[in-house]
Amino acid sequence: MLFRLWRNTGIGKKTAITLAKRGARVILACRSQQRGEIALAEVIEESRSKEVVFMQLDIGSLKSVRTFAENFLKIEDGLDLLINNAGILLQGKTEDGLGMMFGVNHIGHFLWTNLLLARLKTCGPSRVVTVSSVGHNFGKIDFKCLNTHKALGTGTSFWQTMQIYSDSKLCNVLFTHKLAKRLQGTKVTCYSLHPGAINSELNRNSSNVLKALLKPITAYFFKNTERGPNHSALCSPGWHRRPQWQIFLQLHSQGSLS
Repeated sequence: MLFRLWRNTGIGKKTAITLAKRGARVILACRSQQRGEIALAEVIEESRSKEVVFMQLDIGSLKSVRTFAENFLKIEDGLDLLINNAGILLQGKTEDGLGMMFGVNHIGHFLWTNLLLARLKTCGPSRVVTVSSVGHNFGKIDFKCLNTHKALGTGTSFWQTMQIYSDSKLCNVLFTHKLAKRLQGTKVTCYSLHPGAINSELNRNSSNVLKALLKPITAYFFKNTERGPNHSALCSPGWHRRPQWQIFLQLHSQGSLS
């Protein structure tokens, strides 16, 4: 089983289709019931696989994450590949009072990976793949801001928001590195990746002026969402040779929590 959080468009859906075609049992998790069911129908239609399931999850809510993990462990026996794909570029607060990008891009993944870790160990060899970004190279962790505001930053300008996004992607890389060290000697391996510059909906909450300026750049120099899942798929070699492997896909918005 592969577990992943994604929205009903973009890299997440294309990755789900790719892995379903390989014979995986794919569980899709999304905040919106309506959009999740639409995505489910599209993945089943394009992959021609009946082993695709939708489960509702709000990765920005710690209560939702805990409830989801509890239900998942009750109804599913296997977990072979966990892909943490959710990412937003949006300032705000989660219901737990965390900075939006800190809570969704990092803390949600951190919590549910740990809640599912025992199952991953039982089903080994298994993998945890976290989608990060080359932007992590520009990230930094402001611990004073974390202690004061429970956020990686408080600015709302475009560049301040981009900096906070980079900070959250650094959290992804640091988490993967530490988890890999903790799991040495087990049958669970961990990977973080940069999917490349993808023409997705990450900037969907930006101003119309900025979108207009970025459109020619993304159209000609960024990869489309058909090629975007390649890196995630390359981090799961050999899984298609297993008789029945299970994947948990997180479906979340790449730009908003809708």
